[in-house]
Amino acid sequence: MCGISGIFDTRAAAPVDEQLLRAMNDSMEHRGPDDFGLHIETGVGLGHRRLSIIDLAGGKQPIANEDGSVLVTFNGEIYNFQPLREQLKAKGHIFRTNSDTEVIVHGFEEWGQDCVSHFNGMFAFAIYDRNQQSLFLARDRLGIKPLYYSVLADGRLIFGSELKALQCHPQLPRAISARAVEDYFTFGYVPDPDSIFSGVHKLAPGYTLLVQRGKPVPAPRQYWDLPFEPGPVRSEQELEDELLARLREAVQRRMIADVPLGAFLSGGVDSSAIVALMSGLSNDPVACCSISFGDPAFNEVKYARQVAEHLGVDLSVRQVDQDDFELLDRLGDLYDEPYADSSAMPTYRVCKLAREGVKVALSGDGGDENFAGYRRYRWHAYEEKVRRMLPQSVRGPLFGTLGRIYPKLDWAPKVLRAKSTLEAIGRDTIEGYLHGVSIFPAELRAKLLSTAAHSELQGYRSIDRFNALAASAPTRDSLSLVQYLDFKTYLPGDILTKVDRASMAHGLEVRVPFLDHEFVEWVSGVDPGMKLHGREGKYILKSALTRVLPRDILYREKMGFAVPLGSWMRGPLRERVKRSVCGERMADSGFFSARMLHTIFDDHVSGRRDYTPVLWGLLMFDGFLGRIDRGTV
Repeated sequence: MCGISGIFDTRAAAPVDEQLLRAMNDSMEHRGPDDFGLHIETGVGLGHRRLSIIDLAGGKQPIANEDGSVLVTFNGEIYNFQPLREQLKAKGHIFRTNSDTEVIVHGFEEWGQDCVSHFNGMFAFAIYDRNQQSLFLARDRLGIKPLYYSVLADGRLIFGSELKALQCHPQLPRAISARAVEDYFTFGYVPDPDSIFSGVHKLAPGYTLLVQRGKPVPAPRQYWDLPFEPGPVRSEQELEDELLARLREAVQRRMIADVPLGAFLSGGVDSSAIVALMSGLSNDPVACCSISFGDPAFNEVKYARQVAEHLGVDLSVRQVDQDDFELLDRLGDLYDEPYADSSAMPTYRVCKLAREGVKVALSGDGGDENFAGYRRYRWHAYEEKVRRMLPQSVRGPLFGTLGRIYPKLDWAPKVLRAKSTLEAIGRDTIEGYLHGVSIFPAELRAKLLSTAAHSELQGYRSIDRFNALAASAPTRDSLSLVQYLDFKTYLPGDILTKVDRASMAHGLEVRVPFLDHEFVEWVSGVDPGMKLHGREGKYILKSALTRVLPRDILYREKMGFAVPLGSWMRGPLRERVKRSVCGERMADSGFFSARMLHTIFDDHVSGRRDYTPVLWGLLMFDGFLGRIDRGTV
């Protein structure tokens, strides 16, 4: 796991500024504290920060082929590098190291752009081909590893694992994108392939970009997508058998390392499943870690301890202070772009704890997306039943009106908080799902953004992104369709971004067996009714796991990795939130209605509305603007 950066002149072979490349590379020292490497020649510079995991002595990057004509800088792991190495050696390729990185170089020589289809792993890499005068960028299928790039006015393409590497370049365009602002206040992050800056892009998951000197920069090319092709009809027993066998294989692939390895253990279904399978594959107790909160409403550690005792693993637990909001400014620096998932704070803490004992940790991320584990999938299924019963011509006006007149009872028991559900049912499938996942409802965003921001948007709304993705989705099943949307947006934009930045801040590599692409492909073909079965999400996963985990762990209510934002907003963070949300910086940015900013804060502190996630999103955006003011963005 590492950090990569580079400069490539797309027009002519002009000299590369070594000091600039070094600054780009050093900005990500946290991603690779063990070593660094630079390769510079006329027209191209490649940088690398190394976190040594495999072939500690021989894996220094950038790495070249036999004659030095092909070079790579690589972030990630190729889990099937050993069989690929033997395959390539049989074709005459000569290897000088035992690293997985060198497989990429020779794979590109042998298969060209199609090399990515041979790799099982998490990766972002750049290959320079001197003979072809080309740069090849690639990102893994699910977006586990990040890759930013920008084409500058002078024709140079710059890239890096994090936005901060690109920000070292004085010519980087830093105009904030109105589309990104609209999307951020919808999702709580800026989805791929956009970034907060209009002139910077993220290479989307499952895409590559081949740039040849002297030719226009083309659009990225998609090499993989979730298939959602129905598999053969199987009995439930057969499905369980195959699921465990495939997941065990994915876990085993990710246990190859030349450094200490462990796992996160929250006590939830997904992390417990990974630890259970690791235990069956290891001769020694698995080293696990967990974070404890003082507030029982947010504390799962008793379940983690129960799983640890059941499996006989070593569990390290650290309690986080109930008012652990000192990370606010640190997180802004880590994530570069505005990022509104408050669980980044406990994720940062658990990564720090894990790094004290191991250098590689396996996590349970991806289980909810694969097996429909989020509560919102269950609510979506209920709403779809109503949509099928009534035509849109009746449902839209009826439930739209009911949603408008029904009071927003944030303080009431959940059974009485029907406003959002009524509003969602009045919409079509895609817009209804977006309404459910948005941190700012569309109506609130419309009031929040200024007239100037709306003008710059030119009619764009975040629903346009969902509609475009839905139109290209390989499935029409209503559950599979919203899972597909999450795989394209929420998973890479929120979950994987959160874990990548939090882990890399501590020089920790996190591996995600549930996102082994072969496993994901297989799960996508499982009958949706085996994922969400009545009220039970992860139905077939839980059923299979009863062989290795206690039922009370598998079938308890899902908690999530949350923090007590509500109490923070009403207590120790109240004045900070007021200064941020109602301050001059937000008003002067030109993106917001100052009157609406004050209304949101006043309604929240008065108890008329619960705007906790909204205020958190605004607080994080103000922090981003503050970094621009300080010149750190």
